[in-house]
Amino acid sequence: MNIIKPTITNTISRLFGSFARARFPFVLQQTINFAYVKLMGVDLSEFDKLSSYKSLNELFTRKLKTQRKFDQGSHTFISPSDSLVTECGDIFVSTSMQIKGFYYKVDELLASQIEAKNIKKIYNGKYINFYLSPKDYHRYHSPIDMYVKKAVHVPGLLYPVNLKYLNKVFDLFVKNERVILECETKSGMLFYMVFVGALNVGKMRFNFDERIQTNSKKSGITTYIYGDTFVKKGEELGTFEMGSTIVIFFEKKSVELSVHRMQKVKFSQTIAKII
Repeated sequence: MNIIKPTITNTISRLFGSFARARFPFVLQQTINFAYVKLMGVDLSEFDKLSSYKSLNELFTRKLKTQRKFDQGSHTFISPSDSLVTECGDIFVSTSMQIKGFYYKVDELLASQIEAKNIKKIYNGKYINFYLSPKDYHRYHSPIDMYVKKAVHVPGLLYPVNLKYLNKVFDLFVKNERVILECETKSGMLFYMVFVGALNVGKMRFNFDERIQTNSKKSGITTYIYGDTFVKKGEELGTFEMGSTIVIFFEKKSVELSVHRMQKVKFSQTIAKII
């Protein structure tokens, strides 16, 4: 596959990330945080009070004060994040949908570092696209008890991933920087989680491997092999520093989806049932 060289959007995102991580004097920082909450319509009812965040990045990556309840069963997937389902449904052989009228090849999104025999397992399967807006809770979680077998970091562009850009940039997900997780359930069902970078996403962080460094000056694809790294259902996987997108691909005839297009979902909500 061709590596897309980073552009000015990557530089802007790194600069914004530096600004967001900076700790300004208390009054100025509170002014910045208050303005962001008001401008974006952030709901802090499940989080610490505004004055507790010492940087804009701490506000972006805020933790829930109380863990949400969810179906603990092994037969359901829960939403990995608070987000908007921009598209979902059937993968047509190897073609999935970015947004209505805009398609891409699953093979291209998953990159050549994923074995062809595994990619073919999700042909004619199901998919869900989750868009995290700047106002959303930015931490992402395991949707089911799972083993992370492999991670692939693909450098790329950092186009915005909001509805406006999804409706005008072909192959946006394929062009943008992303981290692909190859996962298995306890029963051996294969699925993929693809974390797509976006403008002003300074970093995508993964708790199980600090080596994965996104929006850096690295230009090559990096593959990490884990074998049997286990993550419990609902356990925190990592953090977006600003809003972005998660795509999940399921094997053919493995699940029934419990969500629909343009539905707002919360982390902990059931999104699919194993059949």
